[in-house]
Amino acid sequence: MLGLMFFLCFWWGVLGKDRMGVGDGGNEGIRKRGCSCSKDDFLPEDSFRSWGNYGRALMETPLRLKDRILTRSRDHKELVEVKAQSQNEMKKTLNWWDLMWFGIGAVIGAGIFVLTGLEAKEHAGPAVVLSYVVSGISAMLSVFCYTEFAVEIPVAGGSFAYLRVELGDFMAFIAAGNILLEYVIGGAAVARSWTSYFATLCNHQPNDFRLVAHGLSTDYRYLDPIAVVVIAVICILAVLSTKGSSRFNYVASIFHIAVILFIIVAGLMKADTKNYSSFSPYGARGIFQASAVLFFAYVGFDAVSTMAEETKNPGRDIPIGLVGSMAITTLAYCLLAVTLCLMQSYKDINEDAPFSVAFEAVGMRWAKYIVAAGALKGMTTVLLVGAVGQARYLTHIARTHMLPPWLAHVNEKTGTPVNATVVMLAATAIIAFFTKLEILSNLLSISTLFIFMLVAFALIVRRYYASGVTTPANRIKLSVFLLLILVSSIATAAYWATSPDGWIGYAITGPIWLVGTVGLWLFVPQAREPKIWGVPLVPWLPSLSIAINIFLLGSIDKASFTRFGVWTLVILVYYFLLGLHASYDTAKEASNNGSQWKNAEEGAVPSGTSSGLSG
Repeated sequence: MLGLMFFLCFWWGVLGKDRMGVGDGGNEGIRKRGCSCSKDDFLPEDSFRSWGNYGRALMETPLRLKDRILTRSRDHKELVEVKAQSQNEMKKTLNWWDLMWFGIGAVIGAGIFVLTGLEAKEHAGPAVVLSYVVSGISAMLSVFCYTEFAVEIPVAGGSFAYLRVELGDFMAFIAAGNILLEYVIGGAAVARSWTSYFATLCNHQPNDFRLVAHGLSTDYRYLDPIAVVVIAVICILAVLSTKGSSRFNYVASIFHIAVILFIIVAGLMKADTKNYSSFSPYGARGIFQASAVLFFAYVGFDAVSTMAEETKNPGRDIPIGLVGSMAITTLAYCLLAVTLCLMQSYKDINEDAPFSVAFEAVGMRWAKYIVAAGALKGMTTVLLVGAVGQARYLTHIARTHMLPPWLAHVNEKTGTPVNATVVMLAATAIIAFFTKLEILSNLLSISTLFIFMLVAFALIVRRYYASGVTTPANRIKLSVFLLLILVSSIATAAYWATSPDGWIGYAITGPIWLVGTVGLWLFVPQAREPKIWGVPLVPWLPSLSIAINIFLLGSIDKASFTRFGVWTLVILVYYFLLGLHASYDTAKEASNNGSQWKNAEEGAVPSGTSSGLSG
C-alpha cells in the first residue's frame, strides 16, 4: 500500500506545471499550489541527489539503522521543529464539545451496525454483549494512554509522534505503516458497509449494487462503485475545513443518537427472552474471538488524538472529549447488542444488515428504513472523521521525511492537509472497490491492537525513563520488568490460541505478569510526572492494556496474521530502501544547520560522523 500511495501522490504532483525548489533544511520548499511539484518534493534528501549518493547510502544502511533505532525524538522537536515542515499552521478551532462529537461520529458506524450480527451469529451468540464489554475495557485503557500523550504532545501525528518520542524512529515507522493500513482498511470496510445498508434502504441485496468480476477470487470479485463515490464525496468535505467537518459531524451525530435511541426503545418493545435461552452457545472462546474482531467497532477514537494540534485547550479539551465519547459509545454498543439478540435468535440474524432485517422479522417493516438511514449517517461520519484523522497522521509522518514531504503540505487557505487527504482516500477507495468486509475487519483488528499495545508500552517508558534522570540500575530494572510483562502477555495469548481446554499455562503466565507490574510499581521510581493530565494507576493501567491487547491478538485467525506479516515485510522493504535514508538525512541536515537541534534527539549520531552513537 505504501507503494500505491507513493505512486498516487507522485502522479498527483506530476500533473502540475509550476516548480519550486526545496530549501536545504526542508522547510522552504513547500509548494503554494498543492498539485504543482517536482522531484524534490518527493525525494529532496542528499542520499537521492544521484545514483552514486544512493549507492553510498545503501552501503551505510547498518550504521544508519542503528542510529535511527537508538534515536529518540523530544517533545520540543515534535511540537516545533517537525510541525514547521508544513510551513502553514493548522487552525486551532476545536474544543471539547467538538472532540466528543468527533469521537462519537468516528466510532459508531460499521462495527456496531454490521459486525454485531456477524459475530453474534458465528462466534458469540447473545453473549456478544460481553464481547463488547471486553473490547470496550481494552479501548478505554488505550484511550487513557492516548490522552496523556495527546495533552503533552498536541501534534497531528498521534501515536506516530508519541512512539518517536519514547521508542525511537524505527519502531515509530513500523507503527506508522500499520496506522496507515488501519485507516485505509477501516475506511474501506465502512464504505462497503455503506453500500450494504443503502441496498437495504432500497429493498435490495447488497451485491445487487456491486459488479461481479468472475475472474477474481470470491473474496475480491464483488466490485463496489458506490463505496468509491461515497469516499470521493467525503474527500471533498474533509479538505474544505476542519471546523466545517466538525459542524457537519455534530448535526449528523444528533440524528444518529436519536436513531440509536429509537432502535433500543422500539427493539426492546419486541424483545423475546426465549432468544436468550442459549446465552453463550460458543463458550468463552467464542466471546473472546468475537471481541477481537469487534475491536474494529471502537477504532476511530485515535483519530481524535490527531486533532490535538487544532484544539484550543488540549489540557482540558482532549481528556473530556476522548474519555467522554468512549464512555457514551461503550454504553450504546452494549445496549444495541442486547436489543438485537432479544429481538431475534442469533441463528437467524442477517450478516449484512442485522438491525434492519431484525425489525422486519418482528413485524416492524417500516422501522427498517429508519434504521438503515441511521446506519448510513453513522457510517458517513465515521468515514469523515477517519479521513480527517488519517490525513493528519500521514502529514506528520511526511514531516519527518519517512514519506515524501510533499504529503506534509498544509493548504494556506483551508488550513487542512489537502495532499495527504486526497492520497489516503484514493488508496482507501481502491481497497474498498475490491475487498470483502470479513477480510478487512480481521486485518484491521490486528493492526489496531498492535498499535494500542505499543502506545501503552511507550507510556510506561515515558513515565519511568528519562535521559539524565534514570540511573543505569533503574534502567536495567525497568527493562527486566517490561520484558516480563511482554513475555507473559505473549505467552498467555499463545496458550489461549493453542490450548483450548488448558489452564496450567495461565497459572504460570499470570503470576509472571503480576511480578513484572508489581516490580515496576515498587522498585522503579518514576522519572517524569505529567505536566497537565496523567493516566491514573500507573503502571497498572498501561500494563493491563498491554496484556489485554496482546491477549485479543491470540483470538484472531491465522490467515489475518499471514496478511499482517506480508504487510509488515512490505513496509520494512520500503523503509530500508527509502524511508531510513530520507529521515536520516533530514536529521543530519537539521543538526548541521542549527544548534537548536542538538538537544532535539537522544542517541543521534554526532554531526559530521557516520558512526559512534551517543547515549
